[in-house]
Amino acid sequence: MSTELNIPAAPPIAGTRHVHSGKVRDLYEVTDGEHAGRFLMVASDRLSIFDFVLDTTIPDKGEILTRMSLWWFEQLEDLVPHHVVSTDVPDSVKGRAVICEKLDMFPVECVARGYLTGSGLLDYTASGEVCGVPLPAGLVDGSRLPEPIFTPATKAELGDHDENVSYEAVVATIGEPDAADLRDLTLAVYGRAEEIARERGILLADTKFEFGRDAAGRTILADEVLTPDSSRFWPAAEWKPGQTQPSYDKQIVRNWALSPESGWVKSSGEAPPVLPAEVVERTRARYIEAYELLTGETF
Repeated sequence: MSTELNIPAAPPIAGTRHVHSGKVRDLYEVTDGEHAGRFLMVASDRLSIFDFVLDTTIPDKGEILTRMSLWWFEQLEDLVPHHVVSTDVPDSVKGRAVICEKLDMFPVECVARGYLTGSGLLDYTASGEVCGVPLPAGLVDGSRLPEPIFTPATKAELGDHDENVSYEAVVATIGEPDAADLRDLTLAVYGRAEEIARERGILLADTKFEFGRDAAGRTILADEVLTPDSSRFWPAAEWKPGQTQPSYDKQIVRNWALSPESGWVKSSGEAPPVLPAEVVERTRARYIEAYELLTGETF
């Protein structure tokens, strides 16, 4: 069942043509200058929860996500090439946009999990498996898995949920060689990132990647990478299996929306109400904290 998303109209940008808007990002095709024919990808300050794009934005979120992705692309470039060509972007979107290659995108959300939670926990509770991967008995919310696993999902239409699928389903969609390539790259990138994060006191519970193929036939890492929007980051010092873990993401907003204080009923079909200033500030601070801890840079 598709949810109607309240995505604001993307502002026009000189020298570009608007192509698409998602929950957080606006995509433009560059029509003028040296990068004509490439994409301009802009990260907004929008926030989505439970498949609703909120009316309230989080100041600086788009810039934090962009800077974090750029930092991670540098840490990973010996493992897999990325899609960013330039950060020389129009002044109106400076700091939160990149020029990137046009790619033939694989129709697969490439998810790696090192810990059990979220939809993986639901699958495991029902079947003892996640995406067809059998796991040991007795695991609980937050358990570390014996080894990281590749748990792909279908790319849903905007407003729909991604659906967990088996590796065999990916093979049936894109063929064995590409499926194996995506699985191996996903686990290699997760392994590198998990190690870097753990050294900084953060557990990378799970994360989602998108890959595409360039004109030369290479597999390229695209979209955003290893941000609090695409990953679950947990404070290592507070990790305690058997409960919901504190996290560096929009969980603050989800918790408020589900609390009696918000007055919102998730099953109503109505969008969540405007966020209080205190929730906005705490969420912004959480994103900044994750950025600074991971990169060692000051925002």
